[in-house]
Amino acid sequence: MTTELSPGLVIQRFTAPLPLNRFKVIAFDMDSTLINIECIDEIADAAGKKAEVSAITEAAMRGEVTDFKDSLRRRVALLKGVPATFLDQVYTERLRLNPGAEVLLDAVHAAGLRSLLVSGGFTFFADRVRDRLKIHRAQSNVLGIEDGLLTGEVIGGIVDGAEKQRQLLRACEEAGCAPAESIAVGDGANDLPMMGAAGLSVAFHAKPKVREQAMVAINSGGLDRLLEVLR
Repeated sequence: MTTELSPGLVIQRFTAPLPLNRFKVIAFDMDSTLINIECIDEIADAAGKKAEVSAITEAAMRGEVTDFKDSLRRRVALLKGVPATFLDQVYTERLRLNPGAEVLLDAVHAAGLRSLLVSGGFTFFADRVRDRLKIHRAQSNVLGIEDGLLTGEVIGGIVDGAEKQRQLLRACEEAGCAPAESIAVGDGANDLPMMGAAGLSVAFHAKPKVREQAMVAINSGGLDRLLEVLR
């Protein structure tokens, strides 16, 4: 069953509203979900390489690139030699929280949910967004930096779709709840594994493949529209 609860808010396979206190954990993607940009594209733009990087990003988010780790390595390699100061420039000048992010996080925290930010983006941004929104934990990728320049490498393991799912399941274990008591919010193909594991999957201004598989699709308005589904 598919219902447009109100303009731009579609629910599938369940009847709204659901009680918010039914859930114990909520996990968010970051880029284009909690925030308004794809950080890697904006770093590339500041370095004059946005067209090359954005083309790979878009294909990955649509699900046309099946190996996210490889696509991320290819994009990061294009940033070799970019001054690390560009990260702060992107954060200060371009990154904004998406509408409704603060309202939604305040509401789920007030209801006692544990929050998780799990991103295929970078710790420089994820840790700052975590702190701004008082999110309990963040997991993301580490950019290599030497002598003030990006090395073109990711340090350590890469957070891909499978890792996002693992982090959601870890958060549920830490909270002492079943995955069915969790919510996952994302917009791209690499969010689908964690969304598939969650009890409630939410697509936010998402790619068509993600909207089709999500239980809730927010196609207009802010993240706080999820509160129209949860009571």
